[in-house]
Amino acid sequence: MKHTLLLSMVVAAQTAFAQTTADKVNVLVGSSGDHGQLSPAASYPFGLMSIAPQTYPHLHMGYENKARTFLGFTHNRVEGVGCQGSGGNILITPFTGTPESSVLTKTTEKAFPGYYGASFTNGISASFVVNGNGGIENYAFPAAKPKGFTIDLSHTLANRFVAEEHTIGNNSISGWIDARTTCNAGTYRVYYYMVFDQPAEITAAGDHKLAVALVNKLNAAQLRIAFSSVDIAHAKGNILEGTSISYVQKSKADWSRELNKITVKGNPEEEKILYSFLYRTMQSPFLISEKDGSYRGTDGSLQQSSTPMYNGWAIWDNYRTQLPLLALMDHDRYQSIINSLVGLYKFGKKDYATQKEPSNTVRTEHAIVVLLDAHRKGFTVDFKSILDSLTAEVDKLDWKTPDKALESSYDTWALSQILAITGDLTGSERYKAKAAQWKQYWDKDFKDLTKNDIDRVGARGMYQGTIWQYRWLVPFDLKGLVAQAGGEEAYLQQLNEFFNKDYYNHANETDIQAPIMYNFTSEPWRSQDLVRKYAADTVVQYYFNDNSRGIDPFVGVIYQNKPDTYVRTMDDDSGAMSAWYVFAASGLMPACVGWPVYYLNVPLFDQVTLGSNNKPFTIQTKNNSRTNRYIQSVTLNGKPLMRNWLTHAEIAKGGTLVIVAGAQPNKSWGTTDQWISELK
Repeated sequence: MKHTLLLSMVVAAQTAFAQTTADKVNVLVGSSGDHGQLSPAASYPFGLMSIAPQTYPHLHMGYENKARTFLGFTHNRVEGVGCQGSGGNILITPFTGTPESSVLTKTTEKAFPGYYGASFTNGISASFVVNGNGGIENYAFPAAKPKGFTIDLSHTLANRFVAEEHTIGNNSISGWIDARTTCNAGTYRVYYYMVFDQPAEITAAGDHKLAVALVNKLNAAQLRIAFSSVDIAHAKGNILEGTSISYVQKSKADWSRELNKITVKGNPEEEKILYSFLYRTMQSPFLISEKDGSYRGTDGSLQQSSTPMYNGWAIWDNYRTQLPLLALMDHDRYQSIINSLVGLYKFGKKDYATQKEPSNTVRTEHAIVVLLDAHRKGFTVDFKSILDSLTAEVDKLDWKTPDKALESSYDTWALSQILAITGDLTGSERYKAKAAQWKQYWDKDFKDLTKNDIDRVGARGMYQGTIWQYRWLVPFDLKGLVAQAGGEEAYLQQLNEFFNKDYYNHANETDIQAPIMYNFTSEPWRSQDLVRKYAADTVVQYYFNDNSRGIDPFVGVIYQNKPDTYVRTMDDDSGAMSAWYVFAASGLMPACVGWPVYYLNVPLFDQVTLGSNNKPFTIQTKNNSRTNRYIQSVTLNGKPLMRNWLTHAEIAKGGTLVIVAGAQPNKSWGTTDQWISELK
């Protein structure tokens, strides 16, 4: 028992220590059914390691909250993504007696940020703590019977296993594993080192499988394991020293430090929801550089950096929500993330993944928009070193289907802006003219709303969306969109129809910006209503991610503090949907990625404070309640504010915004000095 942290000890410790922000997080949110594809894994902010159960049956995350049968525990994952999940390397299964006769049937479990533990009917209990890229695994066994582990080095959640090499040492195993990235698009490699705290006989047990017998037949065992994207030596260097209980408290403190970059005052139950979803926005991208600055590029090359480097992208999914949220909360970390995105263009960038990724990853479309957005928010972006690569990427964009035409026009517009920033005005005008071709594609496929396929998912070769949903995807030229729709009156009629007939799909990202698209019209109060509605009210959703418009709609509140939250089939997509909620709850929504502007809505809290620097920005809400969802008036640093938007610079320099809320819309507020994007 010398090194063992049992489940009961952790539960007791939880009550003994002071409550922290991490204690407000429910890590079981989104972990049941097809409702978010989230896991209760012991994880660390932006860390490679994520230890969670593999249950039967399993969902995308390898875990089903209602399942009682466990197959073991795996060590990494990409949270909430499609293609049946991603990661799930190194499946470790404890047994007593024989592996075949030792079934793990759950009796209890306990999980919070940085920790997971469970006990089983056969007398085995297991607990895990993760800090950085290292973890400590503690197992307790019943007396008398033989004890040990099976280890499957070829296990994945859904991706194809590629190859592995391992070395058995003195009570240790080390090596590397290659597996396919999310959706089997590329290949990533993880280096690992693990060591048992006692003599262990480790033998081969079939293809890429090992058997571990505990020689001393003790009733407890501890395994320390660590990952690296660089090599085995660095993985070994990431092995945690010290006691499990010390790391339980350290990880909680580290999680609380990150979560406290947004602090709120209000309904305690609403606070739990906020922090449970904010927690999900801090799982990726993954920190891939080591303390000595070494990391591997996406071409497999060994590199050196004086600042942290990241990998593991889902940019198509989260470029409008999670990445802007990180930019708002943590300037230094986001600068490193931007440096890492620039590095993709230097060492190898694919829309999905290369064959030598330093971590699991999903996709990178719209990275150019993210870089432009970062520049305009005051981050340093080395455009000149990658300008040829940015241009080459835009020149190869796909315009073949209606949705691709609009998405490609967005990236093309971003390049036109970057070229102007770098002084190439001629090139800027050329790509601006190309971006303006969105109007031709829009008139061809999105203008006519009388055709019988406009509410059909995948119509005309589109991806995961309908004509109704994709027609709003011109964020860089909303002024032009209003004109193409026939002017503001026609635009409002169409947008009203879209929401009144529940054509909107909050189960996916295709139209995630649509609720804020009244903000530049004569009726901005409608956006205030819709943002509150989809964040906290009962809604009707007909669309699901099995590419269908169902006859049996989802009716309920999307964001809830329970395992089966979200619309069914709705993936969180690496924090994309969680970040939307955090923005809505905080009173700010990004107006257009590429411009440093946020639209205002009534927060869910009496007070929200943003930022990790010495210049906090506080949003106070007077008359706050669930029914008071409309802005009556606003002051910024004591002065009346009639516009319904703020700039990133105004937030970054700190201050106080006071929003007075009411149950009825103030139809004159926010209708002057409006911000609207346009092609210029």
